[in-house]
Amino acid sequence: MHSVETRLKELMLASLAGDARSYAVLLNDVAKHLRVYFLRRLAESHKADADDLVQDTLMALHAKRATYEIDRPFTAWLHAIARYKLIDHFRRNKLRITVPLDDAEDLIPVDYSDVAANRMDVESLLQSVPEKSRELIYRTKIEGQSIAEVATSTGLSESAVKVGIHRGIKAIAAKLKGRAHGNG
Repeated sequence: MHSVETRLKELMLASLAGDARSYAVLLNDVAKHLRVYFLRRLAESHKADADDLVQDTLMALHAKRATYEIDRPFTAWLHAIARYKLIDHFRRNKLRITVPLDDAEDLIPVDYSDVAANRMDVESLLQSVPEKSRELIYRTKIEGQSIAEVATSTGLSESAVKVGIHRGIKAIAAKLKGRAHGNG
């Protein structure tokens, strides 16, 4: 099973090489991904703005696609663009931002030079986890899907999704503990 990162990156690389069909598929897949991303971050009264934000981000992706560094994770690059579009939206509409504390990091300006490197570290750690757990962790912790969404789309029970995530995170913690002791 391909992770979303792998699939989108493959499509991006093919489109950068001139494959128009891959570019069309990329934009379609990214639009769906971004819609979920924005809906999770907009107040109920501004959910209608999600489609405009998706379009703004797709236009920015198109305009900036030549700046994508092919050795870096695609979704980290995409989310940086989306985050800027979201912040611009809040500023433009003079919206007072109230978000759950879990999502507050999306609104704090950060130095994105380390984001791709950190993302590569996460990807490396995820590769050490069995594929089933890796996909569950990726979809919930990185893409932001809920346990229920992942359970529905995979055909697993919510309990099985939670157990898979827990086992994967436990394996990552063991690997990190090994690194800290010079074994990784």
